[in-house]
Amino acid sequence: MDLSFTDEEIAFRDEVRAFLDENLPKDLSDKVRVGGELDKDDMDRWHAILNAKGWLASGWPVEFGGPGWSPVEKHIFEEEAARANAPRIVPFGLAMLGPVLQKFGSKEQQDEILPRILDGSDWWCQGYSEPGAGSDLASLKTRAVRDGDHYVINGQKTWTTLGQFANKIFCLVRTKTDGKPQEGISFILVELDTPGIEMRPIKLIEGGHEVNEVFFTDVRVPVENLVGEENQGWTIAKFLLTHERTNIAGVGFSMKALEELKAQARRIKRGGRPLLENPLFAARVADVEIELEAMKITNLRMLYRAQTQGQPGPETSILKIKGTVIRQTLNDLSRRALGPAAAPFPSEEMFGNAALGEPEDVYAAAKYFNNRKLSIFGGSNEIQRNILTKAMLEL
Repeated sequence: MDLSFTDEEIAFRDEVRAFLDENLPKDLSDKVRVGGELDKDDMDRWHAILNAKGWLASGWPVEFGGPGWSPVEKHIFEEEAARANAPRIVPFGLAMLGPVLQKFGSKEQQDEILPRILDGSDWWCQGYSEPGAGSDLASLKTRAVRDGDHYVINGQKTWTTLGQFANKIFCLVRTKTDGKPQEGISFILVELDTPGIEMRPIKLIEGGHEVNEVFFTDVRVPVENLVGEENQGWTIAKFLLTHERTNIAGVGFSMKALEELKAQARRIKRGGRPLLENPLFAARVADVEIELEAMKITNLRMLYRAQTQGQPGPETSILKIKGTVIRQTLNDLSRRALGPAAAPFPSEEMFGNAALGEPEDVYAAAKYFNNRKLSIFGGSNEIQRNILTKAMLEL
């Protein structure tokens, strides 16, 4: 197995770098670099720039409006975008619902919905987790009961990321209560302005508003909004989560975070010497760098397999576990390097206050606390270990 990039892939990487140099707005990259919170206009602007280039839906085939990139080209783009501090592409429509509709959706759903994801007409959010059903989605209780040409939905979803910006939500709902729990779930599309829906913000520990609760009370949804067949939702959910977990690995983000950590540790002095020369701290940085290099090779092996054998399998759980642990370790080392300077929680009014230190340092604590979520969402790391135990080790 040759894990080196080909000449064509190196040329593609150069093309991506040139595009990012010329088209990524500086104010956006500056905000991403310091860890500032992006608003809807920021994300919509980057979405439109990529769509105009034809590079927005990096994982879609050409017939649905994607660039038709190979898994390796998609990886190169994501790595270079992270290196350049580009905003992360909002994944719910593009990386989650899009592939689901391409595989399970009707022709009418594909023709109507996919173009609206690309041109930004619709912002989708995800209705998977519930108060009693997070990583164990088979326990979900939100019900959808067929009533003529409609489903009537009652229940609650939680941790709905960026739902405050969305106009539509895709949901897992229970459509059958007898038999195995996994056999009574369906995947349905809902307009968020439908009567009976209420969205409430959840304030996070670092002070941001990123997630929400969504309540459904007698919400009527046309049966045409069902994706696939009734009670096929578990199969669709597993397909979608495979795409979500691949994206969660975040190799490019970790590479960028390691680069910034080293720069930070060269700048910060302890006993008159750069912190990076402290043997204990240098050893911790070396440990995480070794872990990252091993994950990069594992990621390339899986890309090779995806490129030669098709859809990635349960091994994406390995990337999810290692990727999230590495990013959390890097955040922790950055916070430890800053010491008391990592304490401030910034607000709009405090940003730019020289007394708080360098702009990129001000958000260190916020990034640390926000990224505690990484090992929980998309299926907790404990669940990923169970998947690997059953699917790969057959234990």
